Amino acid sequence: MRALTYHSKHDVRVDTVPDPELVNPRDAIIEVTATAICGSDLHLYDGVIPGVMSGDILGHEFMGRVVDAGPGSTLEKGQRVVVPFTISCGQCFHCLRAQYSACDNSNPAENQDLTEPLYGQALSGLFGYSHLTGGYPGGQAEYVRVPYSDIGPIVIPDGLEDEEVLFLSDILPTGWMAADNCDIEPGDTVAVWGCGPVGLFAIQSAKLMGAAEVIAIDHYPNRLDLARKLGAKVIDYRTTRVLEALTEMTGGIGPDAVIDAVGMESHGLAPDNIADTVKQKVGFGADRGHALREAIMACRKGGRVSMPGVYGGFLDKFPLGAFMEKGLQMRTGQTHVQKYSKDLLHRIREGEIDTTFLISHRLPLEQAAEGYANFHSNQDDWTKVVLRP
Repeated sequence: MRALTYHSKHDVRVDTVPDPELVNPRDAIIEVTATAICGSDLHLYDGVIPGVMSGDILGHEFMGRVVDAGPGSTLEKGQRVVVPFTISCGQCFHCLRAQYSACDNSNPAENQDLTEPLYGQALSGLFGYSHLTGGYPGGQAEYVRVPYSDIGPIVIPDGLEDEEVLFLSDILPTGWMAADNCDIEPGDTVAVWGCGPVGLFAIQSAKLMGAAEVIAIDHYPNRLDLARKLGAKVIDYRTTRVLEALTEMTGGIGPDAVIDAVGMESHGLAPDNIADTVKQKVGFGADRGHALREAIMACRKGGRVSMPGVYGGFLDKFPLGAFMEKGLQMRTGQTHVQKYSKDLLHRIREGEIDTTFLISHRLPLEQAAEGYANFHSNQDDWTKVVLRP
């Protein structure tokens, strides 16, 4: 089959690789009908996530048609399914508590030694992301083996197009969980750093959850315009002092909740971010945390910090004093997709949530390298890329 493989930093190629096969009774094989490039994929593309090896198949946002299933699978040939990017067994301590992205059984034992020194415990499995998260082949391919297919895949009913439901695989539930982690109350003001796909879905979700006001921070004009269309007020951090603006917009109190939807490669004009950028490029430091620092400084006393943005290692100059003295709470983590999928599918069917507004470009899988290069370097115009194998 044809699949997009990683070779080195900024070098991804569509190669011919072996077709996947059933390995375990709960496996299924999916013929991919639509897949997408995620902002998290750019961390791999930029070489700042460890554990990625030449030849690894990328991609964790995908859906398709079931072409084979083991005896322990609940799927049937011909069904259309969206596959969550988190691989979850459904039976461990964490899965039984709906903490699906913390699954204890989905990361093979031979990969767990890679993560314990970095994170204290083994991470759960993710599709197409790193050997830190299991080394599973991803969905930017013609076919994918899906482990634990009785737990993860979301069966899609007739009448819904692929592009309406594809983002149930990751960015829609990620944006929803980001807002859910804010514990939004009526009248709350929520500030969102980053108007990429997750940030935009977080804005949409916060409005649906009852936030009185959402404020979006970014510097790309098109993305800020998309945020406005979702009902957010916007701040262009290149022309506005963000902390001063948020103080003024909230009557001197600060936002009730803040969302860092940027993560480890944040942009920013402050000296701390310039230092982070230099360290990341020379391999001395892993994370650029300007957005998170600013969000913590902006949040009101007693407020909530939600962090869906991906971080890979250690962060310098974390404002721990401000975090403690202001009595803030933080909730973060990879998304518990299966916890939210049924509700979000219902909201899509009822027309309450639109996902297609994000899509700016559609390419065949063979042009995936072009899609990566443009999504990386032209983020204002390339808001979301959907690939068709």
